[in-house]
Amino acid sequence: MPSGFGEKLVIAISSRALFNLDESHRVFESDGLGAYAQYQIEHEDEPLTPGDAFPMVKKLLRLNESLEGDPRVEVILLSRNSADTGLRVFNSIEHYGLSITRAAFCSGNSPYRYISAFGCHLFLSTDGEDVRQALNQGVAAATLMAAKNKSENEDELRFAFDGDAVLFSDEAEQIFKSKGLNAFAESEKASARTPLSGGPFKAFLSALQGLQAEFSSETCPIRTALVTARSAPAHERVIRTLRAWNVRIDESLFLGGLPKGEFLKAYGADVFFDDQQQHVDSASEHVAAGHVPHGIANLRE
Repeated sequence: MPSGFGEKLVIAISSRALFNLDESHRVFESDGLGAYAQYQIEHEDEPLTPGDAFPMVKKLLRLNESLEGDPRVEVILLSRNSADTGLRVFNSIEHYGLSITRAAFCSGNSPYRYISAFGCHLFLSTDGEDVRQALNQGVAAATLMAAKNKSENEDELRFAFDGDAVLFSDEAEQIFKSKGLNAFAESEKASARTPLSGGPFKAFLSALQGLQAEFSSETCPIRTALVTARSAPAHERVIRTLRAWNVRIDESLFLGGLPKGEFLKAYGADVFFDDQQQHVDSASEHVAAGHVPHGIANLRE
């Protein structure tokens, strides 16, 4: 973590996740880079409409208003735009009053290589390959998918996480994939007192809990939930793992394979992170969801 950021929670966001750039992207696909650049320059005084991650980013930045002293949340913009074409993005940030001052504009190249330099805890993008590269650098990252039915909770910021291959390593999921449900259940029962290794989102959850600790339990505007397909007897190892990590989860749902979407809607998640695309697709019927392309379920042939 760069010394200039201290103990801040640092989130990196792509310009296409923060704002809706579909129209200008269509210009790029149909007429090329030159036409795209000209289009952005001609429209740079027209604010972009909010993108999939905009509500969550707005809530994150609003946390700084609730705490005394220096800001505790930093949002970094990472973009494949050039600084020239990215001026419209910065103008839109100013239009909406978002406190985002740092950015990397990479002129068509992937910005993932700056994620570690900025000391980011989380990277959200609409580009799956950039997300994979960020995960390879050891940073929590997800490809964002918008909710089809939006119902924003204005008062709280609510994160929901899958367990295996997201908060935890995929060591248990490997057994499930190779030997089946019964072998998985038996293995987890036998290993109940052996903590799981951390997955790509462990550090982000820990940083998030550090931010939660800045508030009293009665007034904290951040809630976290574990939403997993596990059920008894595979629940115990999860509980003991979080205890060993000294990490608190506000709500834990052990669904035993039930579809997660309705439960995430009831919880009111701002975003749900899962390693399996089918679960992300299902969840996005109700809430914004991020695909975490990590672990055995995402091995490429």
